[in-house]
Parts: sequence; structure tokens; C-alpha cells
Amino acid sequence: MDGGEDLKKLSWKSFRGLYIIGIISVLVYFWLPQEGLRIYRVVFDNILFMLGIIPPVFILVGLFDVWIPREKVTRHLGDRSGLKGTGISIALGALAAGPLYAAFPIAEVMLRKGTSLRNIFIFIGAWSTMKIPMLLFEIQSLGPRFAISRYAMSFLGVFLIAFFLDKLLVDDEKKNIIEKFQ
Repeated sequence: MDGGEDLKKLSWKSFRGLYIIGIISVLVYFWLPQEGLRIYRVVFDNILFMLGIIPPVFILVGLFDVWIPREKVTRHLGDRSGLKGTGISIALGALAAGPLYAAFPIAEVMLRKGTSLRNIFIFIGAWSTMKIPMLLFEIQSLGPRFAISRYAMSFLGVFLIAFFLDKLLVDDEKKNIIEKFQ
């Protein structure tokens, strides 16, 4: 499928949720102007926040794509990387900063560089649940016992989910996913 066919598939149905939200926000603005202004202020703030996150992420992804050779990534994070690849994937996700949507462009480049699907699952899981700053905040706010318990369960959960997803996907499905990024 080429880009032209992808564009043909995009129609109003593809974006109907956005249209509905836009129409509702306009109606809210006319009926309750103060609430409408709050909606627009929140949307504007979120757009500014995303503009502060997305460009640096894409710059870092581009640098990663250019500077780090595929062979090195495949050796350390590929199918035969074993526990070392798992550890690196957890560390990359846990040390990351930023919202979860920033992890997906990084995961795409990692896939193109030869990272195994299992390690991609671990990376995204660690990014979403095992961030070190979150752990430090939990230790301070909720106590070390809770924070370490939650972190250990997150580690176990991320590892088990990645393991089972890797085992449940048949080779053809894995090949189809990986081919989309080659």
C-alpha cells in the first residue's frame, strides 16, 4: 500500500471524533462563554506543551537513527540479546523523561535498527510504569515500602507482559510488524 492509498482511506469518518469534540466545544462557548474559554485555554496549553516535547524528541530520534549503527543495536537489543537486552530496555524506559507518546517514535527507530519485539514491549512498559523520577516521588510521598513494592510489581508485570506477548505472537505476525518498519 502506498501513501496515496493511505490518504484515500482518510475521510471525515477517520476524524469524526475530533469533529464532534470541536462542534461541542463551539456550542459550549456559545451557551457558556466562560467554560468555552476554559476549554480553549486548556487545548492551547496542551498544544504548547506538545510543541515543547515533540520537536526535541524527533531531533533525538534523528540523531539516534544516524549516529548509532544498526549492528550495535541488533547486538545489544536484538533477538539474541537475552537478559542484557532486557536490562538495557528496562533502563532506557526507566531513565526516560517525558510523556508516553514520546516513546513511540523512539520505539519505531529501535525496531528499524533491529531491536526485538520483546525488548520493544519491555521498553514501552518500562517507560510507562517504571520511571525513576516517579519512583523517587513515590518514596517521598507514599513511603519506601509502597514505592518499592509497586516498582517490583511493575517490573514483574512489564517482564511478564512482554514475555507472553512475544510467545503469543506467531512468527508471521512478528514478521509483519517488523516489516512495516524496515
